[in-house]
Amino acid sequence: MGISTHILDTSVGRPAADVPVSLSRWQQEQWTSVAGGRTDADGRCRQLLPERAAVEPGLYRIRFDTAAYYKAQRLTGLYPYVEIVFEVRDIHRHFHIPLLLTANGYTTYRGS
Repeated sequence: MGISTHILDTSVGRPAADVPVSLSRWQQEQWTSVAGGRTDADGRCRQLLPERAAVEPGLYRIRFDTAAYYKAQRLTGLYPYVEIVFEVRDIHRHFHIPLLLTANGYTTYRGS
């Protein structure tokens, strides 16, 4: 199983490509970096965990560097970054955490 994400820029109706994304895990009362990457042309990070890494129970955080995305689009966004914190309880399930984004708002949900 794993952790993945994708970003859709709903203001323009297309994926948000080349957005820096990082994954962290809450350990010993602090966030510990697990992995990082960028969204592909389809706005996806298909696997955020490093190769051979297993999902462990606990709190995770995905951070999206939306300021970099807006700068590349020549736009100004209200949120320079978006952080989504979620809890993994069942390590046998895949966790897909989408982000629906506009310059002045965002939403997320549990994907499949």
